Amino acid sequence: MPGLIAPTGFREYDARWVLGSDLDLQGVETLGLALATLLHELDSPRLVTGHDFRSYSEEVKAALIRGLVTGGAEVHDIGLTLTPMAYFAREALGVPAVAMVTASHNENGWTGVKMGAHPPFTFGPEEMARLKTLALDGGRIESPGGRVIAVQGFADRYQAEVASGPTLSRPIRVVAACGNGTAGAFVPEALRRMGAEVIEMDTDLDWTFPRYNPNPEDRVMLDAMAERVRETGADLALGFDGDGDRCGVVDDRGHEIFADRMGLMLARDLVADHPGATFVVDVKSTGLYRTDPVLAAAGARVAYGMTGHSHMKRAVAAEGALVGFEKSGHVFFAPPLGRGYDDALVFAREILRLLDRAGGRRLSELESDLPPAFTSLTMSAHCPDTEKYAAVERVSDAYRALAEAGGTVLGCRIRDLVTVNGIRVELEDGGWLLVRASSNKPELVVVVESLTSEADMRALFHEEVKPRLAAHPEVGAWNQEV
Repeated sequence: MPGLIAPTGFREYDARWVLGSDLDLQGVETLGLALATLLHELDSPRLVTGHDFRSYSEEVKAALIRGLVTGGAEVHDIGLTLTPMAYFAREALGVPAVAMVTASHNENGWTGVKMGAHPPFTFGPEEMARLKTLALDGGRIESPGGRVIAVQGFADRYQAEVASGPTLSRPIRVVAACGNGTAGAFVPEALRRMGAEVIEMDTDLDWTFPRYNPNPEDRVMLDAMAERVRETGADLALGFDGDGDRCGVVDDRGHEIFADRMGLMLARDLVADHPGATFVVDVKSTGLYRTDPVLAAAGARVAYGMTGHSHMKRAVAAEGALVGFEKSGHVFFAPPLGRGYDDALVFAREILRLLDRAGGRRLSELESDLPPAFTSLTMSAHCPDTEKYAAVERVSDAYRALAEAGGTVLGCRIRDLVTVNGIRVELEDGGWLLVRASSNKPELVVVVESLTSEADMRALFHEEVKPRLAAHPEVGAWNQEV
């Protein structure tokens, strides 16, 4: 009997369930045995494990380890950790695979596992499909030789890694907002090692998330960061999600700078030392990359990638890119800047070094050098996992038909349709809208951007996307709106 393990928890590139209603501990143990079986098939039965600080995460990890050991896996457990620390550990310890128990930024009650077999990659759809088959349909194999190795004191090694290189020449004042998530245990010290003057904000670990959910794309967290910047006169605020692989930015004025726009600022700076570099941006990112004169003058190339940390890791490697930028705050620095995976502290380090090189110019001044773009928050509408992909396909078909008929969106002709991940409808005036299925929640994800005005951006959502999705009965309430 495999226990309770809902099929819908197996996502495109990781696994997430509501503990209790979709998954029980016996189901977690089954998952561990299935994962061990898969790792043997991939010739990588040695792995790093770790967990975030949620009240039940250590118990979930213990059940996962029981299954892994039953399947003959050698488990190197680093304890309470950030996801990128677990990624680093497999390289530092010479262990090929990883299984990080975390619900990331999902609300309390959720649990999940981020997995990978070959650094710097994490599982993609093929591996997840095989894991699902092993967990639900059988084929799991018990094997001898499983064991657990407890790794002590790894946090210091990781903090030294992310802070390596030159320290800041001046004490940049940074608000470190952690939403009472796991990042609070590791981020402030790492930033101090980089030479920053750190103002801690919600860094005490509290799994109830008493102030806000640790998600730097949510308005409530961004507003709290902005308020603290204005109170303290800090140079910027950096917000970290629940497992430390995403970073959000608020400038010295208290204005948020989405990660894709922050990425463009970094890309402009980096091409001075890396002319002709390739950058990958996800389909949620601003269209300014394609038209930026600084990148064009340096011979830089920009490629679209699918949203999702596993997809982006692979796209960065496949394109030979220097950096991959995702609007959500996942950023992927390839060597020599990083190791190819998403690490919020590496992103933070490069932002601080950009400011350090700016000759005293503030972050808001650097941001004002970019062309204007009015980009929405990432918004999500509830849609069951069993229906979300079909819903996106119907919306995509409607936009294809509209484009073929020469139709318009708010009076503007359609210039291009990008279908690498959902549908991105690009308009002749430079604006665009995106509708895609969330990779890890029962939701449709929407982003809109206008190069004209904030009012036009809001109209794209309220007069175009929202009513179009409302025509589909399976689409429910929105988590936030512009």
